[in-house]
Amino acid sequence: MTMPIDIISRALKDIGALEAGETPTPEATQDAFDMLNDLVDQWSNEDMMVYNTTEIIFPVIAGQTQYTIGPTPSTANFIGSVFTGSITGNILTVTGITSGAIAQGQTLKGTNITAGTKIVQFLTGAGGNVNEIGTYELNITYDSPVASQSITAYYQKPLYIDQAYVRVNTQSNGQPVLNGGLDYQVSILALENYNQIGLKTLNGPWPKALYYNPNAVTGNVFVWPNPAQGEMHIFSSTIFSNYTNLYDEIALPQGYSMALRWNLAERLMPMYGKASQIQIGMINQYAQESKSTIKRNNMKPIASASYPSSMLVSRAKDAGWILSGGFFS
Repeated sequence: MTMPIDIISRALKDIGALEAGETPTPEATQDAFDMLNDLVDQWSNEDMMVYNTTEIIFPVIAGQTQYTIGPTPSTANFIGSVFTGSITGNILTVTGITSGAIAQGQTLKGTNITAGTKIVQFLTGAGGNVNEIGTYELNITYDSPVASQSITAYYQKPLYIDQAYVRVNTQSNGQPVLNGGLDYQVSILALENYNQIGLKTLNGPWPKALYYNPNAVTGNVFVWPNPAQGEMHIFSSTIFSNYTNLYDEIALPQGYSMALRWNLAERLMPMYGKASQIQIGMINQYAQESKSTIKRNNMKPIASASYPSSMLVSRAKDAGWILSGGFFS
């Protein structure tokens, strides 16, 4: 894996600020590191630079219409989880769940837990439900074990929400069926549409629509109608994480390290003024080409969808279409 110091050193050599074998001064390193994080922040706002979609999962609370999401979780209605767990190496072992749901992509917060520690893979903790005791793989390997404790796991605040659905448990003899249920699409509302809802506290079986306000630090998710049950699944473009130090291990798909190098060099050129016109043209070209290649790879064609004939008549013969949400390929 590539570290920020590697990208910074190569970018400075590309613009002629460093010779082969030289290392940047602490002041130059800090300036370039800040610029690198600014660049990563900008890429989070460029749709086709984002290579992954985050699935945010949380159980709705009966009678709760507003939820918070972000790095400052509250104790009542934040989207995330609180559980008892310990860490050995890069393995998180969960022995009990207090609230919420454990899911891939969550960031951990607790005593002696390194900032930026995330769940990257389900191991034995992956079952029919999203929140199960067991083991999970982390993005950071710990030299010393972290003792069992109460851990809070939260999601990074998304810039916007693309799609959502709610999973509702089916019933058998009046009891919910575990690891089962039907998924119903949830509409994503703009502010003006949400404001047009006259009775925002209307009671309903599960959420049918949501409005998202990203705010500055912690986002707010509003669901409608007032739910009695359900497990929400929200999909949003993944936010690029800022690097906390020069030796963070950067785990990115192929091509991103090169793109970071040339785009960082492009932004550092005005600081040093050492690049010749030939270098400026070359660096600008490489920066543009590296981003264009990533954007082409991340482009997704619009999937076509069709409806079963039973939905196109005034009275369907049965309700079988509900199993697919009305779509089939």
